[in-house]
Amino acid sequence: MQTDKERLDVLVVERGLVESRNKAKELILSGKILVDGIPVRKPGSIVSKGSNVVLTSEEKSWVSRGAYKLIKALDVFGIDPTGCCCVDIGASTGGFTEVLLERGARMVYAVDVGYGQLAWKLRQDPRVKVMERTNARYLTPEMFEETIDLISIDVSFISLKLILPVAEKLLRSNGYCICLVKPQFEAGREKVGKNGVIKDPNVHLMVLSQLLDFIDKETNFKLCNADFSPILGPKGNREFLFLLKKNGETDQENIKITKEKLEEVVKSSHEKESLM
Repeated sequence: MQTDKERLDVLVVERGLVESRNKAKELILSGKILVDGIPVRKPGSIVSKGSNVVLTSEEKSWVSRGAYKLIKALDVFGIDPTGCCCVDIGASTGGFTEVLLERGARMVYAVDVGYGQLAWKLRQDPRVKVMERTNARYLTPEMFEETIDLISIDVSFISLKLILPVAEKLLRSNGYCICLVKPQFEAGREKVGKNGVIKDPNVHLMVLSQLLDFIDKETNFKLCNADFSPILGPKGNREFLFLLKKNGETDQENIKITKEKLEEVVKSSHEKESLM
């Protein structure tokens, strides 16, 4: 029976990128093979034959692997940060901040409750406003010098339901918010498995559906698009990406995100065996 999937090392040889599987394995392990724009470092990863598999001579070294999460969101959701004044909530070492700058953001406020985590090169960048020891729950518009066009959110040990109402107040009308949804911090403790990992797709869908209900009922955001993160979170947790727009109608070809769409996203995330 034919299959539309194949081992990555085999696919690399079949595509003519290299002549042998040994060479393919070497390149994959070194991070020089990209699958749909993301480096996959497991030669045995099973990927779709329809995937875009390329060899890159120089993989950019991001300050955090979390950068790949925002890269996918910007590309899939069609968001261009060029010229935008942005807020990166949960900046940590600066993976999202760095991507925003690389994509042309005019300014990024790097907000984090911690201290001393932001990469030195970002800390020294004049386009970055460092806001350390800052609890995102207590942010106000008065704390920012300019109107905020775009917000990215990557927080841990706190529910997005506590952060989104704050983000809404900071963001200009028709501005976008890209948030990383981490089910392990949204589901109740009884739903979280051993070592803090959620493996049940039903729990993932429950979390996304409940968050959609919250967004519709408790905020002026509209969920414009959703997808799964291209890489796993700490301990192997699957994570998801939401694109929200404040007020107004979406210009994303009138996409209406339903719970059926979220079910497709969850299903796809569990089928994607090449997640790092």
